[in-house]
Amino acid sequence: MSDDQIRQHRDAIDAIDVQILKLINERASHAHEIGVLKGGGLVYRPEREAQVLRRIKELNQGPLPAESMARLFREIMSACLSLEKPLTISFLGPLGTFSESAVVKHFGHAANLQPCVSIDEVFRQAEAGLADYAVVPVENSTEGAVGRSLDLMTQTPLKVCGEVVLRIHQHLMRKQPDLVGITRIYSHSQSLAQCHEWLNLHLPHAERIAVASNAEAARLASADPGFAAIGGEAAAERYELIKVVSNIEDEPNNTTRFLVLGQSDATRSGKDKTSLVMSAKNQPGAVFQLLGPLAENGVSMTKFESRPSRDGLWEYVFFVDVEGHRDDASVQKAMKELADRAVILRVLGSYPVAVL
Repeated sequence: MSDDQIRQHRDAIDAIDVQILKLINERASHAHEIGVLKGGGLVYRPEREAQVLRRIKELNQGPLPAESMARLFREIMSACLSLEKPLTISFLGPLGTFSESAVVKHFGHAANLQPCVSIDEVFRQAEAGLADYAVVPVENSTEGAVGRSLDLMTQTPLKVCGEVVLRIHQHLMRKQPDLVGITRIYSHSQSLAQCHEWLNLHLPHAERIAVASNAEAARLASADPGFAAIGGEAAAERYELIKVVSNIEDEPNNTTRFLVLGQSDATRSGKDKTSLVMSAKNQPGAVFQLLGPLAENGVSMTKFESRPSRDGLWEYVFFVDVEGHRDDASVQKAMKELADRAVILRVLGSYPVAVL
């Protein structure tokens, strides 16, 4: 290709960039006007954002992948939203964790990050109005449920208004560009467990030390050339570590699901979930009878998780996710029948299915 041909393409890109810049600012102006018309009402509408991202992915014809286009538009929406009111999001810190990555994936980089020292504090910040929304992990595809998050969801007045599904990639990171001389590996206990077989094969003699977070592991690894850490890309970037080996998790589909909680849940988006917590009477067949209304009304259950109840020994509550919104006729009918059979029934929230 000649220099003239390259110059033609670059000139075309420059012209397109001018158009993109103009259109993004036009979009931002419309978003700002919507904020004015709302008059101080809710500025973040999870159902609307889910609809926009789904539409973008459906319309995309490449060559960029649909997921890449969704990320770009997520950031545009985040920047536009910040013109109305920058959102503050509480999450389990410190900075550099997978929880931070989940927040950025869902709210974009324009959101204000508020890392907390515990999941309890994540809830408290949003409950007290010190954060607009809370993002908490609820389950991992290999390690199972996050018990503390589920326990607190039975007590909080917050509503579930969104979900984030984050593909978990574990990276071995350090100051040096190879595996030579690694004597110690830091990571969160779950990450060490998720990379157990890889470590046995490649670094069997290195000491493994569990720490509070992968971000803390990266900080420790940055202090000594003989140390390494396992964690996500955000931790590597924050502590300027080299990703020596990427994607070392034993389970290739390792995924963590997070829930977004706020003062209200979402209206219908067209593809929604509803989360419930319930308990059954202590008698034979009670759980089977409890779930009957879902099947009888054609409501599909996507999750069923039991947790010990805090109210009595050997008593349990059940966390259930179903397809559909609480305002859907079939879900409403099932909820009414469930209320007659359950000792406890609480709708935790309805929200858009995560846009992957």
